[in-house]
Amino acid sequence: MNTTNKINDNLTPLQHRTVMHQLPGMPTSDGAGVKLTRIIGTPHLDTLDPFLMLDCFESDDADDYVAGFPTHPHRGFETVTYLLNGRMRHKDNAGNEGVIEPGGVQWMSAGRGILHSEMPEQEEGLLKGFQLWVNLPASAKMSEPNYQEFPPESTPLERRDNGTEIRVIAGETSEGTVGPVINNYTYPTYLDVTLPANTSFEQALASEHNAFIYVVEGELQVRDAEGNVSKNNTVRAKNLAVLTKGDTVTVDSANDGARFLLIAGQPLNEPVARMGPFVMNTEAELHQAVNDFHNGKFGQPA
Repeated sequence: MNTTNKINDNLTPLQHRTVMHQLPGMPTSDGAGVKLTRIIGTPHLDTLDPFLMLDCFESDDADDYVAGFPTHPHRGFETVTYLLNGRMRHKDNAGNEGVIEPGGVQWMSAGRGILHSEMPEQEEGLLKGFQLWVNLPASAKMSEPNYQEFPPESTPLERRDNGTEIRVIAGETSEGTVGPVINNYTYPTYLDVTLPANTSFEQALASEHNAFIYVVEGELQVRDAEGNVSKNNTVRAKNLAVLTKGDTVTVDSANDGARFLLIAGQPLNEPVARMGPFVMNTEAELHQAVNDFHNGKFGQPA
């Protein structure tokens, strides 16, 4: 399969992605009471195949995050934790342990089942980051758990002449910078883009992939289907824009610049049965996952 994100050099006109619809996140809590905003995995946007959930945690009040996410199970999907500020420690019962720092990412495939914890490595200061859940195909849901951890120095930071900075977690930028994450199921793109004021950014995306933009700071405009600037497609901070299908997306920052996540992946087009930390294809598989967990088949906590 050709998974390149580079823009075609042939004469076929590019299809520009634009905003299909946009929505804000919903305040909630998870783990042992961590306050967060859920953006995917809500009544407004249940899933965006292959993405099951997107959470943003952001607070400088330790009471909002210090209890963390004590040991809990997962089966059937992948979790992606990416930090902008602060430190978090991950530990699982497969023998993996590490601290995630700003610019670092941990990409864990739960496969057939894993027990892990994610706890703040701080008791004060700002903790800010994201957790994304990515579905696994039926053929991989009972695979061996896998863990990829990349410190900040392993996630390339592309700097462009116009001042744009792109932290590349997965996929490849249109200028050829490649992220460290390997995923041969959904071939994801995961970019953290910072634009100076009144700057444009273009990124090629595989036409069959589903994609979205989440604005972290500032505001931006996504160009229309003809590639023209459109104020009708303004996306403001803390809003997610689901993109139409196409080959490329172009955004323009406003007077104060913008920071956003651009995330895309190949849809699995499979049925989804989910219950809390378990995501399978059928209700029977889901009940089996719950029974396996309660019967100790996920192993002992680390």
